Amino acid sequence: MDLVGISVLIIAIAFVVLVIFLIRALNNLSNVLNGVNETVEKLPDQLDEVMKETGTVIHNSNDTLADVNEKLRALNPLFYILGDAGEASRKLSSSLVDVTKSMKQNTEEGKEKVDKRDLGGIYGVASLAYFLFQKRKALKELKQGNDSV
Repeated sequence: MDLVGISVLIIAIAFVVLVIFLIRALNNLSNVLNGVNETVEKLPDQLDEVMKETGTVIHNSNDTLADVNEKLRALNPLFYILGDAGEASRKLSSSLVDVTKSMKQNTEEGKEKVDKRDLGGIYGVASLAYFLFQKRKALKELKQGNDSV
């Protein structure tokens, strides 16, 4: 055998080895593609199930949203009533603050006059008597109002 024959033989052996490696690689690629094919075949069924579940979730969400809207519509008048009551109580409390301020000013002026003349004890007793008289009168009116109802 001459050198050309030996070189052709070496090339042939290298080609056989290369073909064996290519066969193994192609078999592995074929297995991977078969797995992908099986997955792709199952995909439409899985998508159908997902779409059905998504439809159910959307339907339930719509029902829940409709229920929440209905309950909010029922509560709206209550919120308006509470807002009106809050506004009325704010006005009442601000007017009470004004009355309290004016009473405080009047009381301070009266206290200054009492302190100047040393009449604190007499005015204290008189104011206590007046307060008790007013309280007794208010209780009688309240009692008469409850008896008439």
